[in-house]
Amino acid sequence: MASGLGVHTLTLLREFRPFGLTVEEADGETHENRPEDYQYSLFNPQITRDPRFLAENSVTSASCDQSDHEIFIRGNRLIWSAGSRVHKRYTSPTSIAMACWCRMDSISEPLLCVLQDDSLTIHSPSGEVVSVPLPFAVVSIWSSAFGLLLQRSIDDSLPSCPTFSSYSPLLNARDSFRLNRESGVGPQYNLSVHGSSGHNFIGDISTMSSHFILKHPLEEPQAIFVEERGKSCIMNDLEESIIWTSDAIPVIATYHKGKMQHSVWRVDIVDASVTIASSLLVKDFVVEEQSKAYCLHKIWQGRSAQPVASKVFLATDVDEVPLICFVFQEQKGLFFIRLQTGARHKEILYDMKPDMNWTIPAIAALPVVVTRPRIKDGWLQLSDVLVLSTENNLLLYSGRQCLCKYLLPTGIGRVSHDVKPLPSDVVREFKITGLGDAVGGRINIIISGGQMFRCSLRNYPMSSLANDCITALAEGLHPSFYHHFVVMLWGNGGSSCLSSAESSTDSEWESLVSVILGMCKQLDFFPQSQSDTTRPSSWEFLLNSKYHLNYCRSNFITGIPVAWGHKQMESHCPMGNSTAEQSREKAFYAQILTETLDSLHAVYENYKLDNLRKWDLELLVVLLRNIAASLGESNYVDHYVRDFPSLLSNARSSNSLASPQTPPSVFRWLESCLKHGCDSGNKDDLPPLVYRDGSVAISWLRKIVSFYSLLLGTGRTGRKLGSGVYCNVSSGSAHSPEELTVLAMVAEGFGSQQLDLLPAGVSLPLRHALDRCRESPPVDWPAAAYVLVGREDLAMTCFGHKPPSGQSLVSLSSPYMLHVRPVTVPSSIFDASALDGNTVENTDSLDGSAADGMEQIFNSSTHLRFGRDLRLNEVRRLLCSARPVAVQTPVNPSASDQDLQQAQLWQLAQRTTALPLGRGAFTLATTSTLLTEALVVPKLNLAGRLPSQQNATVNLDPNIRNIQELRSWPEFHNGVAAGLKLAPFQGKMSRAWISYNKREEPSVTHAGLLVALGLLGHLRVLTMTDVYKYLSQEHDMTTVGVLLGMAAAHRGTMLPYISKMIYVHIPSRHPASFPELEFATLLQSAALMSVGLLYEGSAHPLTMKILLGEIGRRTAGDNVLEREGYAVAAGSALGLVGLGRGNDFIGYMDTLVDRLFQYILGGKDLRNERSAKFAPMTEDLNRSTGQVNVDVTAPGATIALALLFLKTESDVVASKLSVPVTFFDLQFVRPDFLLLRVIARNLILWSRVCPSKDWIEGQIPEIVKKGLMTIEDDTSDFDDLDVEALVQAYVNILAGACVSLGLRYAGTKNGHAQELLNHYAVFFLNEIKPIPAMSRNIKHKGLMQYVDRGTLETCLHIVVLSLSVVMAGSGHIQTFRLLRYLRGRNSVDGHINYGSQMAVSMAIGFLFLGGGMRTFSTGNNAIAALLISLYPRLPTGPNDNRCHLQVFRHFYVLATEARCVQTVDVDTGLTVYAPLEMTIKETEHHAETNFSEVTPCILPERAILKSVRVCGPRYWPQKIELITEEKPWWVAGDPDDPFNGGLLYVKRKVGACSYVDDPIGCQSLLSRVMHKVCDTSGHSESATSVRGNSEPGPFKVDQLVSTFSADPSLIAFAQLCCGYSWNNRSDADFREFCIQVLFECVSKDRPALLQTYLGLYTIIGIISEQVKSCEVIFKDTIFLSSLKLALAYNDALVVGRLGCPRGDLIQRIFLAAIGKRVEETLKHWQGQIGEPFSHLLEYLGKGNWPLMQPQHAIRDSLLLSCYLQWFNVPPSFVVKSSLGNIGSEILLAESPVHNVSLPLLRFMFPDTHIYALGEISRLLT
Repeated sequence: MASGLGVHTLTLLREFRPFGLTVEEADGETHENRPEDYQYSLFNPQITRDPRFLAENSVTSASCDQSDHEIFIRGNRLIWSAGSRVHKRYTSPTSIAMACWCRMDSISEPLLCVLQDDSLTIHSPSGEVVSVPLPFAVVSIWSSAFGLLLQRSIDDSLPSCPTFSSYSPLLNARDSFRLNRESGVGPQYNLSVHGSSGHNFIGDISTMSSHFILKHPLEEPQAIFVEERGKSCIMNDLEESIIWTSDAIPVIATYHKGKMQHSVWRVDIVDASVTIASSLLVKDFVVEEQSKAYCLHKIWQGRSAQPVASKVFLATDVDEVPLICFVFQEQKGLFFIRLQTGARHKEILYDMKPDMNWTIPAIAALPVVVTRPRIKDGWLQLSDVLVLSTENNLLLYSGRQCLCKYLLPTGIGRVSHDVKPLPSDVVREFKITGLGDAVGGRINIIISGGQMFRCSLRNYPMSSLANDCITALAEGLHPSFYHHFVVMLWGNGGSSCLSSAESSTDSEWESLVSVILGMCKQLDFFPQSQSDTTRPSSWEFLLNSKYHLNYCRSNFITGIPVAWGHKQMESHCPMGNSTAEQSREKAFYAQILTETLDSLHAVYENYKLDNLRKWDLELLVVLLRNIAASLGESNYVDHYVRDFPSLLSNARSSNSLASPQTPPSVFRWLESCLKHGCDSGNKDDLPPLVYRDGSVAISWLRKIVSFYSLLLGTGRTGRKLGSGVYCNVSSGSAHSPEELTVLAMVAEGFGSQQLDLLPAGVSLPLRHALDRCRESPPVDWPAAAYVLVGREDLAMTCFGHKPPSGQSLVSLSSPYMLHVRPVTVPSSIFDASALDGNTVENTDSLDGSAADGMEQIFNSSTHLRFGRDLRLNEVRRLLCSARPVAVQTPVNPSASDQDLQQAQLWQLAQRTTALPLGRGAFTLATTSTLLTEALVVPKLNLAGRLPSQQNATVNLDPNIRNIQELRSWPEFHNGVAAGLKLAPFQGKMSRAWISYNKREEPSVTHAGLLVALGLLGHLRVLTMTDVYKYLSQEHDMTTVGVLLGMAAAHRGTMLPYISKMIYVHIPSRHPASFPELEFATLLQSAALMSVGLLYEGSAHPLTMKILLGEIGRRTAGDNVLEREGYAVAAGSALGLVGLGRGNDFIGYMDTLVDRLFQYILGGKDLRNERSAKFAPMTEDLNRSTGQVNVDVTAPGATIALALLFLKTESDVVASKLSVPVTFFDLQFVRPDFLLLRVIARNLILWSRVCPSKDWIEGQIPEIVKKGLMTIEDDTSDFDDLDVEALVQAYVNILAGACVSLGLRYAGTKNGHAQELLNHYAVFFLNEIKPIPAMSRNIKHKGLMQYVDRGTLETCLHIVVLSLSVVMAGSGHIQTFRLLRYLRGRNSVDGHINYGSQMAVSMAIGFLFLGGGMRTFSTGNNAIAALLISLYPRLPTGPNDNRCHLQVFRHFYVLATEARCVQTVDVDTGLTVYAPLEMTIKETEHHAETNFSEVTPCILPERAILKSVRVCGPRYWPQKIELITEEKPWWVAGDPDDPFNGGLLYVKRKVGACSYVDDPIGCQSLLSRVMHKVCDTSGHSESATSVRGNSEPGPFKVDQLVSTFSADPSLIAFAQLCCGYSWNNRSDADFREFCIQVLFECVSKDRPALLQTYLGLYTIIGIISEQVKSCEVIFKDTIFLSSLKLALAYNDALVVGRLGCPRGDLIQRIFLAAIGKRVEETLKHWQGQIGEPFSHLLEYLGKGNWPLMQPQHAIRDSLLLSCYLQWFNVPPSFVVKSSLGNIGSEILLAESPVHNVSLPLLRFMFPDTHIYALGEISRLLT
């Protein structure tokens, strides 16, 4: 049996040169600028991949990945390249000594560990970097199975790294890298040893230990222990240097420099018990419970006085046992150490056997993956050894056995550019001087002269069939048998094509077949007569028994086949003749061929489940039939002939065994499971190889078996199922077998593409599982699971806004559709929108090209939000400030007309200057500006145009008005509006971008931009250096922008450096020694508000004390008139600091509240004990009376109380803020203060605010009500009443109640609140100017005569603002009409001033907040911001900051939330309408409520929203469950955001149109018309003749389908199979069937079933055609097994073994009809043959196939095979043996006949069809 040494040729890839050198040359580096030494290493790219995303067939695909990755190190630079592409670069501050890849516990990603002089840097492939400081000098780092090993330096300084080999010093690159281990292996442990004083003892341990292990980047290195004489002690031998480690097995190799001795150690995990602690010589210590330590146990020690090995690596023996290989270059030897494996506590242990080491002569050696490229033992890659012998030959070893010799390729001399081309005979004389850089089957060959060439050993055959068969043999054969096979395959030159680059797939397969058939010939060579006539002795019987074979296997010695044991025992056999020797040889080959048959038969069954492997099946079945015939396995031969009768029916089997085995059949097992359950399935029906964990050759079969097992309810223990196979299951909940099956399919990488490869019947149960889970899959599934069940909408929800890098929804499900462009139907609304975009401006516009800052407000979302109306266009026109406004004047104006023109232009200019505040709200976060673009600020155009004079432009007269003063604050607001339109950036905004938009000179516009960026949170990127540069400009507006912007960006952080910057601008806080600084009052007000923002919600006592004092302090600013604004700013800041925490500090708050009420009510400054804790305030008193000036302090103190006790329901505080109930008290309170008191009181009593008229009337005191009734009564005498005071109080109380109502229901769109506020807005409007009443029951007419118009205008606009706050973002039509009317009003007397226009502008902006995409919140922070923004004192002019700083009006931004949700069609990417059903929780005002909205819409607040569900018949349902909590809405980019930043992906059902294309559903009903297409198929010709060729006809199926679905496969199917291009009747029938199937799949949204329907339908056609025709229509009959599975699936649904899907997955009548049709066709063919059924008789009697008529033999063989498989007729041997057991037999016609009853046959053959049993009975009788 010995084979000769084969000779093969290496495949030359290229001349090798480290790619890092090429990169350096491309960078232009010179030799003077870089160190001379460099290091590099090549490694397998699979090392860097996350094992969670590695599919099982990744090993197979690795054969196509021929690009090695390289790590190149020179100096402080590290270059990671892939092939000829730089992947990443790392630059270290210090020089790099070493690098290696390592995996650590709880981290799935591999980590690149880089050792530097004083630290260890750990890089992840995703870009994260962790720097680990080292407390000691480390000489080297090594990857291990438990973490990173660190070896401490001897002299405590990092020397140069020792060079053990080019393979392992830099990068411990092994072909097998440790992936995720099973749970329980290598767990995370921490060893913590403490001294008696409680201090950590790790420092002392580090000084004692020489070796450490790092288990996690964030943990400290842990000392390693060593076992000596049964005791454990710390490893403290600095001379014991690590020279090799493995991350596949827990073994390391070391070299002792002093003893010059090698050692091999096993790494054990031990308990950190007292034994270990006592070894530290520490008496008092504390060890954490369940902490573990790593201990080294020496398993082998070499001889002393040996030089260090030049290379150490890991290989495997032929029986998969690890081999540690030491290359001694000086001694020219390769030393092998064979490890012994064992098990303890479910862990694999490695030890040494005596005398299990050997040495072979070698100069160099490397581990290569050649003979077993796809096989792994756990995570251990099985590898061979390539040896450079002392004779300069390259030899391939597998264990001890030398397999073949490799020669250099002939073209190696012509690769180099430096060497001239040499003849081939000269090339052969090149001397190999070294080997290096082995990766898989690729190595570097170093030849004389120093040249290096990258060569390949061609470990993967190009033929996938040969590759799979070799892999199956490696997995299925006993190691001794596979070793014998490898020797035969690689040892002779005849199979050299397996390693030749020029070989073809056919030649590779032929080489493999020749080797196997050679063994068959060896078996057939031995004569049969001797063994048949001579009875074997007992000794021979023992040698040939299974017991002896198993004994030889268990005591197998590498390199010695089992037959060698027979030969050795032959010398002890008393009968040592040649016959016995031949018998043993025959037994050996019979056994190896038996295992070969089992292994290759598993591949055969695996291929039967793949539609694309039919050609390989035809090749493989011929080989299997020959093997089975050689072994006498007649049942196997019959199995193959039944599948491929056209190929094998003429071949006759050899002598059959006495009891042949029944071949495994996966179709039989699957059918049995569907009929009787998985537990009743016969495990012998599956190949034994399928039960092997980690089998690669038949992973496809294993997956299908595991899916069926889970689907049919088998049990599961870990990865092992009850059926015996192993299966991975993805994370996620599973409440049914179908859901568990889906998770298994995801974990196994089984998607839609793989489903299409299965036979139709096999795929049906799996498609059933997917269909069952499609309606409502669990919420915690991975994205791939959602894609698999056809719910890409839910998958996008998992992904967020976009899939991860390198992934897409199509690639997850159907990679073959990546380049297919989906068909989309353009919607009319977008076309109309495009047309509207050109006519956005009003017809009066002069310059349509001027940028107005609202260009990008129009998009698909806003068009869907507001439909086809022109609301947004009108809002854009109303808020445009970049174009001149129209001034109506006579055609020939006079001098007086010019004055009137200037007056009118002045009024319009006041309106224009107020527009930026509304535009900022309208465009809030609507523009995505690139960081490389400058921000465009629209112009503020105060000019007018005269339409009557051909649009001539007229400007304000600068002699009459101070234009520059007029433009100051409006330009500031214009800058704020321009900045507010920026949407949240992807990541942080760049400092450079802010500086880029900064002008050289200070600008109020840029100051406003800073405020906007701060409100949006973008100013966090600025450093204090940037802030100082702004402040050093000494520009008041810029300083205001910086203070407020920085404070808003850092709200609630209390950062000290920002606090110091702010307090510098508050002179009252300067120490006495501080130089006196003068700041404008508005700047000090901004600083106070900045303090409130910075300390918001902190209740910081000192800050509150300071702000309390500032309320009554006289400012040192330049404008005394702005004192009230200063006090309001201080009070607002005080309220922000203690926001809603008034009840938290009872004692402290009592004093603070008393002082605030003193500011509100007035009185003397009483300095009692309670007020002593506050700083004395002398400047808040009236100098003449000593009283508090409540006109200045009351507004600020009222605001402070409102915010301090916001939503606290404090009746005590609220009662003190109540409106006076007597006329006397009412006279001492300013009417506008009553407005503030009502607001403050209602904010405190938050829950009692109710949107009803009774509640508002309840806010008015009885004295006021009675007074108003008196006014209406003409007969009443009210001379004693101050009517004006009563009316003033009435209107202010009404306005305050409306503001309270607006704040309470901000952003809710509450209908009752809207009606109520609109009612009172119209009431105030009618009082100002009587107009027809727009609402009913309006009372109190004629108040204008008792109150000034200015007060009524203020109340009106405050109410309108409150109304817009409630309806924020809704674009409410009625409210918008009211606002448009108010904007169009004009007043020459000045009552409609800048403040009124500002209120209207802001109200319009609020109504369309963020383009209708945003709204307001009612959280504490939001209410505080809104109260400050809506402060009910409107400015009189653009520069009026007396009562309220205008910049505070923009604080509404802090109250906004992006609660608008849009639905995006996941297939087309278009924004669509979709109905949503929302559920809000029960409150004290209403029960739990469900209501519906159509997207885009604004969702309720997070505090009350319980769930959102996509409803309606057109989209697949999905439900988002939420937890109601008092938290703000999710910000953009929040990973916990269930709405993905406002995008909700939906998936439209096939057969339904979108609501944009089909608003009322009439087009979707057209799908019902498709059945008419089926009925008119017979009239197609007449219809065509009538229509002629000019009309396309009424039925265009492809156009109809494209209306409902964008699936390209459906449209292509409709075009190809459902057209009128069919000629004969059979084609027309097929077209009719295609139309019916298409309608079925479209209407039920199951397009994937098209392939299943067609696959089952064609079965009828080919069988019927085969019966009629003499030609061969098909070659195999595997399709019948698929059909039988489909029928079994149908039966499983009927009996309830499988859960019923949404209707029938496939029509049951269709399946039953196909089965009946096949049965009738076969019976009809049987009738054609005649009586008796001669073919069946010939088969059952002799096992022969039809041969009587050669011209019909193949056809009859095919039909007979169909007959046998369809009716489950057993093989002839089984029938004969069964009948023989009862004394009957099937004979020829002339033989006697015995009667056998039909019931008896039914009992013997229960699976055979009753019809076939009847035929057998007839043949017997």
